[in-house]
Amino acid sequence: MGKELRDKAIDVRARAYAPYSNFKVGAAVRGASGAVYVGCNVENAAYPEGTCAEAGAIAAMVAAGETTLSEVYVVAESSEPVTPCGGCRQKLAEFGAGDILVTMATVQGAEQRATLAELLPGAFASHAMKNSTR
Repeated sequence: MGKELRDKAIDVRARAYAPYSNFKVGAAVRGASGAVYVGCNVENAAYPEGTCAEAGAIAAMVAAGETTLSEVYVVAESSEPVTPCGGCRQKLAEFGAGDILVTMATVQGAEQRATLAELLPGAFASHAMKNSTR
């Protein structure tokens, strides 16, 4: 299974739009149905307005009608595997259980694996808002 995600993440990474940082990232997520969705980072001259690869892959999954992750693969050209940013960790936790495996990799083939719970212990979850008043 991991090879399919790796291949798709590497492929989409090549299409990333990163003219400012030149740091291209690709992500592939597998939905509960088994379908794979991809995303790449898209930068913007107003730097904080860019989109991370993981967020793009999640958006593609949701647009296709799925809301549950079963596996995540993120790849970048770096000396060691790069973890998702804090915002993307929260986005992944929104759609995946704590035991979902996240593989972080380099284009050269180095890989590091962690669960969502390991990447974001104590994640904020929707159940915390159940008793809120508006």
